[in-house]
Amino acid sequence: MSMVKDEAKKLIENLPEEATWDDIMYEFYVRNKIENALRAVEEGKIISHEEARKRLLKQ
Repeated sequence: MSMVKDEAKKLIENLPEEATWDDIMYEFYVRNKIENALRAVEEGKIISHEEARKRLLKQ
């Protein structure tokens, strides 16, 4: 079985019995966002807080 399927099963198994489809989708969404962010950090695709502030204040 693929690692992604294993992780998905673990995620679902850790949810409460009364979890809804929305709860499951939210957990998958958050997990995906966190993994993408960590990958971006590893690849150096980040900017400093100060740079983000400068970009936001330009608008």
